[in-house]
Amino acid sequence: MPIKSEKLMLDGPQGPLEAIIDASDAERKPIVAICCHPHPQHQGTMTNKVIHTVARALAGMGATAVRFNFRGVGKSAGEYGEGLGEMDDCRAVIAWAQAQYPDHQLWLAGFSFGSWISAAVAHEYPVSQLISIAPPVERGVFSNMSHPQCDWLAVMGDADEVVSFSATEAWIEQLSPKPDWIVMTGAGHFFHSRLVELREVIEQRLAAKFSELE
Repeated sequence: MPIKSEKLMLDGPQGPLEAIIDASDAERKPIVAICCHPHPQHQGTMTNKVIHTVARALAGMGATAVRFNFRGVGKSAGEYGEGLGEMDDCRAVIAWAQAQYPDHQLWLAGFSFGSWISAAVAHEYPVSQLISIAPPVERGVFSNMSHPQCDWLAVMGDADEVVSFSATEAWIEQLSPKPDWIVMTGAGHFFHSRLVELREVIEQRLAAKFSELE
């Protein structure tokens, strides 16, 4: 499906937050997906290829995907908030999305640092689907997190050079209920040359959820 992207500025805790809305020109589904980018202090932005792939995959299936820059990134006001500030940014974007799309399911997605932010706030909202790409669990940031009470897809490459695959897999195995855990053999952290495959994984694993809304 052809996808249109619209740039806009949203109200955030420290000032405006830069955002992009990806949506299909064709029939849309009542889903709004908030997509969180990787670490702001390591060149993470909403145009990162992985979170771009996630957003476009969801938009291609009919969701309205909202990417945004955390505080201090791009045109977003403020400065790095040690994760807690970025959670507040995510909450602000969720509040905007819920006001704009009150009858839509709320989905949250994130890549690396963004997967922590989205997962950490998921229990606060009526989230229908959580998508975590390469969650950095060995950093300890997931240890005190409330388990999201929603459908959960987690994807990672077993050749990840940034996040420990063995630590992540061990963490996944002790969760109850477990996420839908997909391992991409040979893929690294940034899924270089594997982005098409990542998109296909997302489409295949989530197709049934879109079909339920037809």
